Amino acid sequence: MDIKKRLELIKRNTEEIVTEEELLILLKKKKKPVIYLGTSVTGRPHIAYFLWIHKLADFLKAGFKVKLLLADLHGALDNTPWDVLDARYNYYKKLMPLMFKSVGADVKNFEIVKGSDFQLKKEYVLDVLKMSTFTTVRDCNKAASEVVKFGDNPKLSGLIYPIMQSLDEVYLKVDVQYGGLDQRKILMFARENLPKMGYERRVEIMTPIIPGLVEGGKMSSSVEGSKIDVLDDEKTVNEKIKRAYCKEGEIDGNGVLAFLKNVIMVIKEDNNEKLVIERVKNLRKCLLRKNYIL
Repeated sequence: MDIKKRLELIKRNTEEIVTEEELLILLKKKKKPVIYLGTSVTGRPHIAYFLWIHKLADFLKAGFKVKLLLADLHGALDNTPWDVLDARYNYYKKLMPLMFKSVGADVKNFEIVKGSDFQLKKEYVLDVLKMSTFTTVRDCNKAASEVVKFGDNPKLSGLIYPIMQSLDEVYLKVDVQYGGLDQRKILMFARENLPKMGYERRVEIMTPIIPGLVEGGKMSSSVEGSKIDVLDDEKTVNEKIKRAYCKEGEIDGNGVLAFLKNVIMVIKEDNNEKLVIERVKNLRKCLLRKNYIL
């Protein structure tokens, strides 16, 4: 695959690349760049995870080595009880490969990494302390504000979150970090602070956030009724979709349309299939759509 096609595949359904020029230089310089996405082991995975599962599959097709960080310590920093971390990690570790397999991803260059396997090492901990002397409470709070559940009486742990996520880029030895748009402030925090410690900036790539099935906010395990769990049965899925917020003519904040665009249509495109929209019998013919254009 030439660089132009690799770049097109990388940019598919992305919201922002910081910077595209740096990404192009990387693709020209390195045959197999390394990218990672981190997910903290908090709630049970839901169908919005398929957005980044498909995107990581795109990176694999584009010649990247992909690392998936199962961030157990980040889960603790974001209020997951310590005594359930191992159970949550083991659940994610078993489920994630199955989700990749379900979308037909080639996992030959795919690796799962447990956060605490490297984040407790002396060098890493020292760098966490060192970066804390180069930044401020205000900057850490701002960076983590859209990711960490601070609440009315924030815990100190939430301020450590962006420092560790920044250093993960270094200790995972990656060229690119990929995350949802809600991670943007942390990704920019990393680009600002890593050079202060003598480390190189990484390319940061972001994709949209899939809204929840209820009005307002993203699909989240912590918001009742906003998500479809990957273990939900067909009946439960159908019931949740029927109850989903999907106001006619309203595109923004529409979780059903966002999932259609970023997951279903990606599957259709990869399989060279059209989306078939069935209409009321005896009134109209089925509507066929090759791409997502409203």
